[in-house]
Amino acid sequence: MKAAKKEKIFIVAEAGVNHNGSAELALKLSDAAKEAGADAVKFQTWQTELVVTRTSRLAPYQANNLGRRNGSTQFKMLKNLELTYDEFRHLKHYCDQLGIMFLSTPDELTSAHFLRELQEIFKIGSGELTNLPFLREIASFKKDVILSTGMGNMEEIELALQTLLNGGLKRSQVTLLHAVSSYPAPYEEVNLSAIPKMKKKFRTKVGYSDHTLGISVALAAVALGACIIEKHFTLDRKMPGPDHKASIEPQELTALVTGIRQVEAALGNGTKGPSLSEQDNINLVRKSIVAARPINKGELFSAENLTIKRPGTGLPPSEWDNIVGKRSPCDFREDEPIEL
Repeated sequence: MKAAKKEKIFIVAEAGVNHNGSAELALKLSDAAKEAGADAVKFQTWQTELVVTRTSRLAPYQANNLGRRNGSTQFKMLKNLELTYDEFRHLKHYCDQLGIMFLSTPDELTSAHFLRELQEIFKIGSGELTNLPFLREIASFKKDVILSTGMGNMEEIELALQTLLNGGLKRSQVTLLHAVSSYPAPYEEVNLSAIPKMKKKFRTKVGYSDHTLGISVALAAVALGACIIEKHFTLDRKMPGPDHKASIEPQELTALVTGIRQVEAALGNGTKGPSLSEQDNINLVRKSIVAARPINKGELFSAENLTIKRPGTGLPPSEWDNIVGKRSPCDFREDEPIEL
């Protein structure tokens, strides 16, 4: 029976808010994601008034990256980064023409209902992991869900998953993303070993949303079984904005996609055996039992008159114990392969 074809790793180029509130820059990010070979480009959609209070402080990394340690708020930052629904409709149409999947994460329910008409997959950010009313509403759309689990523990993830399942989604419709919600995430805190543990515990597909610098950790996540890789990218890390510094640039995104496809190919099917490219090498690299010196017919085979040399076209060395002590059926010249 022919083995089922394994699904490709789904690569999401996370543009996020790296458009800096410019629809034109969002289009350029889409171009870069497509050129790099990503499967999808993802943004974030919200109405600021519905997401955050007017006095909510910036996260430390946001304040640091924006150079605003005092006096600014999340409200002001998000308002400056907000795109309109019409701009998102145009962005979706542009991505369709470009041939790359458009995705956007809703940060509140009004935007979730808006995005319902634009996408078949809903990516839910880590900030909504414990937002059960939000999860119930998304589940009611009956669309596939990718749920990030940054800042969450196993009990919170279990509750979020069960909420989606109780809302009518099948387990096969949900993919969990292991993530560390720190920008950039310290390597020693990434804990990639959680990926196989999450797969086993929750019996879902599991991917990885990478916030580390560089691409090596994302490649390691693929080797550990991640079926989705999401990575923040920007056109220029030096641009002003909260996420640029923790993002990779287009050439790194291209390298990431190439690396993922290489690791993906290298993983194989897990069945140990000689590969196609090894077939021509087996007889040349392996060895056979041969005569160490001339052997007369009827002479007992022993460690003194037998040896092991290349090529591997005769009896394999694994037959040594079965040969020693038997009588030679004929004369053998030195280096002649032993045949019985």
